[in-house]
Amino acid sequence: MTTEAMRAYGLDGLPVAVALLSLFGIVMARSHLTYWAGRGVARGARFEGEHRHGPAWWQRTVDRTARMSATPSARRGVALVHRWGPVAVTLAYLTVGVQTAVFAGAGLLRMPYLRFTLASVPGAAAWAVAWGTVGIGAVWGALALAAGSPWGLLVLAVAAAAVVTTVVTLSRRRREPQLAPPDTDLAPAHDPT
Repeated sequence: MTTEAMRAYGLDGLPVAVALLSLFGIVMARSHLTYWAGRGVARGARFEGEHRHGPAWWQRTVDRTARMSATPSARRGVALVHRWGPVAVTLAYLTVGVQTAVFAGAGLLRMPYLRFTLASVPGAAAWAVAWGTVGIGAVWGALALAAGSPWGLLVLAVAAAAVVTTVVTLSRRRREPQLAPPDTDLAPAHDPT
């Protein structure tokens, strides 16, 4: 295969255009499914407010979704969408850790679907290009480096362990209740009367 022909192919022999369109379709499907899940939670909450009684399975579903939508991540996503609107949706594609929260937050806030879609297209295109070119290249490069050298494999394993440890530590800290500072005055207040 010539160099020119090799440049036209990307992910494991796929033409670059097919790879980018596939990634674009995957990320659009994921974001829109998350948006519609948020819309479903919003509709369920509205329905629950109007109809206080229902079957037991419905009450369990409402309780489960209420717990999910009250997480710090969900609140952060709703706050971002509330403050920035469609711009938050577009930029969420270029972030790690808040994508799902922003997409679900757009659904929870019942952002009009056309507005969500128009904000999604440039973000999804940027995500597909980033992952279809630089992102996948970096992953394959790191794996090739690790496979070619035992030291490279060790460095990759240590980096992965550091990332996992950081994520676990941060998630545990978020789940722990914030303790108030201890009261320094241990003696009871003296009432002179």
